[in-house]
Amino acid sequence: MSVEKTFDINYARTWAEHDPDADTARQVLTWIEEDNSEELAAAFAGPLNFGTAGLRAAVGAGESRMNRAVVIRTTYGLITWLKQQVDTPVVVIGCDARHGSTQFQRDAAQVISAAGGKALVLPAQNPTPLTAFTVRSLGADAGIMVTASHNPPADNGYKVYLGGRVATGPDEGVQLISPADKEIAAAIAEAPYADEVPLTSDHIEDVDTRAEYLDRAAALVGDNTDITIALTAMHGVGAELGKELLSRCGFTVSLVPEQAAPDPDFPTVSFPNPEEPGALDLGIQHAEKIGADILIAYDPDADRCAAAVPTDGTWRQLSGDETGALLGDYLARRDATGNFANSLVSSRLLGRIAAHYGLGHEETLTGFKWIARTPELAFGYEEAIGFCPDPNAVRDKDGISTSVVLASLTAECKAAGSSLLGRLDDIYATVGALHTQPLTFRVEDLSLITQAMDKVSTTPPTELAGSPVSKVEKFAQGSKFFTENDDRVIVRPSGTEPKLKCYLESPDAGRLDAIAADLRDYFGL
Repeated sequence: MSVEKTFDINYARTWAEHDPDADTARQVLTWIEEDNSEELAAAFAGPLNFGTAGLRAAVGAGESRMNRAVVIRTTYGLITWLKQQVDTPVVVIGCDARHGSTQFQRDAAQVISAAGGKALVLPAQNPTPLTAFTVRSLGADAGIMVTASHNPPADNGYKVYLGGRVATGPDEGVQLISPADKEIAAAIAEAPYADEVPLTSDHIEDVDTRAEYLDRAAALVGDNTDITIALTAMHGVGAELGKELLSRCGFTVSLVPEQAAPDPDFPTVSFPNPEEPGALDLGIQHAEKIGADILIAYDPDADRCAAAVPTDGTWRQLSGDETGALLGDYLARRDATGNFANSLVSSRLLGRIAAHYGLGHEETLTGFKWIARTPELAFGYEEAIGFCPDPNAVRDKDGISTSVVLASLTAECKAAGSSLLGRLDDIYATVGALHTQPLTFRVEDLSLITQAMDKVSTTPPTELAGSPVSKVEKFAQGSKFFTENDDRVIVRPSGTEPKLKCYLESPDAGRLDAIAADLRDYFGL
């Protein structure tokens, strides 16, 4: 029986009656008894959709939250679609350490098993790039990763990769895009009630590809390794593999003790995202204590990687664009071949670096599902500290493999009597400086984002920091402004959070604050 999508009390009651989880079923029925229309409306605001990074929502009751019923019906829709593509689909399933992740992984495996597929289950509480790696290394037809990456502690999510006989070439092992996402969504809409979806363990196999993953990542190490690294996993799942890999490569590694063990409540940070102000404070304290050459931070599912370095008696966190330029330049000097790629909201600097070394370069839509589809990709990145240094192994961002390359570059600079910041200055001297700065407006009322984007579309700014706007370009996800001073501003809604995001770039770092001030006045947020 198909579940209808129009919300009403009867629909909510029926959902609860067919919810296989007694706790979430009881919650919905309690809301109905209390006539709690606010909670019911939020829990039944429509089904979750595959956005920039898959499904993401708070863990809780109802069709609009992450729970067993949603995971079971989503997986039923996925395996139904896969069986239309190939016989006996093989699906890799991984999960992080967030609330509900292990149960969701088990449910997904049992749905696939009962539907005639083969579920390859990775050890629980491991990084997202391990799942992406395993899809390619085992030739699986799809991969499921239960994670909400760097979202708030209350959230969880569900990412899907396609590979094997379903997606080949540059699409193999990459997150799904249209039309597959829409076709899978249609199959989910036709799924039975969650308690009517069969579950079995007949065709489930435990697999462990961590050793192969580490072997491949270790091959990225450079000639120099004489540095000390402070490493934080941000209470996520990257500590074990990250420390083992970096230590094996010859680096001295010390974990930030307060943040080393997985903890879904992320107790030492207000927001589990290395980019957020204050998120690296404990890491920097530990780095200073041990005299580290660099602090490396993974986000909770370890697909992203941030860095901070000592300079003039203090520590400075590198931006995603700075790290992307440094990594791209390093890999180009190590004889990379093919194409570099970055999202269009990232700096134009990587394109200049690629041109300098005679490499191709592509600018893509935001999201690694687009970056990773670049033909002959040699290196890809997005400004939100996501980097892909070995696309033939992991066709997605990979914080753990990135940390080997970043550490190797740091050691190379140290051996030459320089630093990452010194190397960045060298890059600017070679191809020209471009400096970036984010400007983000977090809102509770989503209509404010819609209003802001309407304003951008109809009455864009005419001047920024005293320089006339010379060109306005619209693209699928937002708008770009260019000034006569070669400043660039990109405005778009976030694909994963209630934010309006602005990306500022200028040859003159001193202009960025003035541009930001003008944009605050322009939006009135």
